[in-house]
Amino acid sequence: MPKRRRSFAYRLVRGAVVLFLAWLAAMAAGVVALRWIDPPTTAFMLRDRLDAFLNAERGYGFRNEWRDWSAISKHAAVAVIAAEDQTFPLHDGFDFKQIDKALSDRQRGQRMRGASTITQQVAKNLFLWPGQSWFRKSLEAGLTVLIELAWSKQRILEIYLNIAEFGRGTWGVEAASQRYFGKTAARLTRDEAALLAAVLPSPLRLRADAPSAYLRRRQEWILRQMTAVGGPGVLTLGD
Repeated sequence: MPKRRRSFAYRLVRGAVVLFLAWLAAMAAGVVALRWIDPPTTAFMLRDRLDAFLNAERGYGFRNEWRDWSAISKHAAVAVIAAEDQTFPLHDGFDFKQIDKALSDRQRGQRMRGASTITQQVAKNLFLWPGQSWFRKSLEAGLTVLIELAWSKQRILEIYLNIAEFGRGTWGVEAASQRYFGKTAARLTRDEAALLAAVLPSPLRLRADAPSAYLRRRQEWILRQMTAVGGPGVLTLGD
């Protein structure tokens, strides 16, 4: 390869590396800042709104209203832990037992089960994009470690409750509570919180406003799990 071409290729690679490192630094700074600042939006919310705009989706309405921890029913906090991540108060961002089970299922040719913790979901929803590539998973893992180091468990759960998707265009527990029950998130009952948590694995397919028999069974399962995990250790997560 001529020297001029090698020089150009070198500068191109170096520039790409510098941009990538700058992006990582910006993400790290953003994570630290979000310990005190409420996120105005997320990567997933922006993607959702852009998709609706590009597809000229009729009837689409974006809903998201931030609510502080003190303005959210504690039933909602216990419900999402029971449904999504029962070891949340104890782990450091990863549930290795669930990861092992997921990998074992994959090796046996079974459907890949979800093994992401609440912290991993927060990292992905805030900064990344959907997908299963090793590159994206690596970024998610790094952000997960940083979030666990920079935030309290209560802050992680507070942000999760405000950015999780509960239906088409419906983001956060306040928007979901207003849409499906006509009340604020602070007034959610135990049954209502369990129903909202029941849609989290597939919020575009499972509908809290028209619950299927499957969704009702999942709601009942979550209610039983809430009894098991809903002790003081779940709600005393630090500030």
